[in-house]
Amino acid sequence: MKQEHELYSGTPVPCHQAGNDRQMHRLLEHPQPRAEYQEMEEEQLALLDTLPQFVWLIRPDGSVAYMNQRWRDYSRLLPHLSTEQEGPQVPHLDDTQHIKNGPHALPHTMLLSEQEICWLENLHPEDTERVLALRGQAFATGEPFEFEYRLREGCTGAYRWFLSRGAPRCNKAGQIVLWVATCADIDDQKRTEETLRQSQERVNLLMNSSLIGIFCAEGNEIVDANTTFLRMTGYTQEDLQQRNVHWATMSSPPTSSFSQRVYQEVVVRHCTTPFETELVCKDGSHLPVLMGGVAFHDRVLQGVGFVLDNSARRELEQRKDAFLGMASHELKTPLASLKLQTQLLRKKLGKQNLSNVDEVCARMEKQLHAITRLVNELLDLSRIQAGKLEYAHEMVDLSAMLEDVVEVIQHTQTTHTIVVPHAASPAFVIGDRDRLAQVFLNILSNAIKYAPGAPLIEVALTTSSKAVTISVRDQGIGIPRELQGRIFERFYRAVTPQQCAFPGLGMGLYIVAEIVKHHGGTIRVESEKEKGSTFHVTFPLAPLWEENREEEQQ
Repeated sequence: MKQEHELYSGTPVPCHQAGNDRQMHRLLEHPQPRAEYQEMEEEQLALLDTLPQFVWLIRPDGSVAYMNQRWRDYSRLLPHLSTEQEGPQVPHLDDTQHIKNGPHALPHTMLLSEQEICWLENLHPEDTERVLALRGQAFATGEPFEFEYRLREGCTGAYRWFLSRGAPRCNKAGQIVLWVATCADIDDQKRTEETLRQSQERVNLLMNSSLIGIFCAEGNEIVDANTTFLRMTGYTQEDLQQRNVHWATMSSPPTSSFSQRVYQEVVVRHCTTPFETELVCKDGSHLPVLMGGVAFHDRVLQGVGFVLDNSARRELEQRKDAFLGMASHELKTPLASLKLQTQLLRKKLGKQNLSNVDEVCARMEKQLHAITRLVNELLDLSRIQAGKLEYAHEMVDLSAMLEDVVEVIQHTQTTHTIVVPHAASPAFVIGDRDRLAQVFLNILSNAIKYAPGAPLIEVALTTSSKAVTISVRDQGIGIPRELQGRIFERFYRAVTPQQCAFPGLGMGLYIVAEIVKHHGGTIRVESEKEKGSTFHVTFPLAPLWEENREEEQQ
C-alpha cells in the first residue's frame, strides 16, 4: 500500500486561506510534477501532523488520500479483530462491492485502507450502523457532517468518545474536490456531561419529592419552590413569578425573631441539623415545620431551604404533654395524702416503742419524696411546653440561697460532702427564688448521683462587674464529649448502656436550662469521661444592686 504522503494530484492546505484554496484547486484540476509542489506539500502536511485531532483528507470518490500523524500513531495501538472473533462484521478490502450496494452505501469507488479497516473494526457495535449512515448521507448530499461515536482504546480496551466533523471543499465550478475531516477526543467532556445528567436527575427526583418542600430564596424573597412546598403553604407558581412570597408574610410574629433565628441557624452557624419553627400559609393558618437549609453569599444572601411538615409530630407532642400534665395532676393529690398518712403513722407507731420504726418510716418518706419530685418535674415539663410555667420577680441573693440548698441536700444525702465558700459576698439577681433553688438542687443531686465513688462535691461562686457564676464540680463518671451537646435536651440521658443503673428520665437538666434561660442566664458543662464534670451557671446581676456595688467599691 502506498504511503499516505503520496497524495493524489493535489495538496491539502488549511481551508480558511483563500490563496491556498486557489492553489489547491489548481493542483487538483491540473496535476503538476511532484517536484514543483513537493516543498509546499511537505509544509502543509507538517502542519497537519502537529494537530492533536485526527485529520483525514478524502477524495470525492470517498477514498482516503491522507491521514495525519496523530491518527497513524493512535491506529497502531488499536487491536485488529480476526474473522473468528465476536463483534460487528466490518468491511474489508474485498467487501467494497457489498458496502456500495448496502443500505449505508459509501461512495461507489471507495477503497478501504488498512487504517480505515482498523477504524471500522474498533467502532462501538452500537455506533457502527449510525456512523456509516451519517457519513454515507453526507457524501451523497455534499452536506457537512458532524457526529459522535465511541472508539476502542488500544491500551485498555475501553471505549472513548470522539467527535467527528467533515466539510467539502469545492472548485470554482462548485464541484467537490476534497473532503476535510477531523476527529477530536471528547471522552472527558462526555463523562462530565453524564455526571451532570445523573446529578440533574437526582436533583429532579428530590425536587419532585412529595414529602419534602424545597425552596430557593434571595434575600427576603422566595424565588422558586417545588410543588410540595407550594401545596404545604398554599402559594402558587403565579405568586412566585410575581414575587409575592416573602419571609415577612410567611413568618409568625415577631417576624424579626424568626428571620434572626433562620439567619443564625443557617448562615452564621452553618447548621445542617433541622430546627423547629412555624410558617404562615397564604390563608393565614400556621404550619409547624422542621426547617433546614444551605446558604451562600453573592451580592445578596441566597440559599436553598428544606421544609418537612411537622404538624403530625407537633400534635403528637401536644397530646403527650397534655397526658403528662393530667397524669401529674392526678398523681399529686394521692401522693400528698399518702405523705400525710405516712407522717401520721410514724407518730402513732413511735408511741408504741416499736423497734426500727424511725428507720422504716424514713425509708418510706425518702421514696415518697422521690416520687413527689418526679411528679413535680412532669408538671413543670408540661407547663414549660405550654408556656405556662409561672415565675416570681424579686431580688434574690444567690449566695444565701445556695447555702440553704446545700444545707437541705446535705441533711438528706449523708454519703457526700458539699464544700461551699464560707462568707461568700452577696450576689443579687432578679428572679424566682424557688425556681433558682430548683436549678441548684437538681445540679447538686446529679453530682451526687453520678459520682457514687467520689464523695467530694465542690461549689464556687464568682462575680464580675456584670454577672455572677456558680460552678458545681464533681469527680464522678463524667460525660463523653460527643454527648455533651445534648444533655439539656428533653428526655435525653447522657449515659451508656452499661450505666443504666442510674435512675432518671432526662427531664431535670432540660427544666434547669429553661429556668436559667428565663432568667437571662446561661449554663454550660465541662467534662471528661471518668474524671468528673463541672457545671457553670451564669446570671446577670440585678441592675440596682450592681449600681450600689459599684458605688461602694468607689
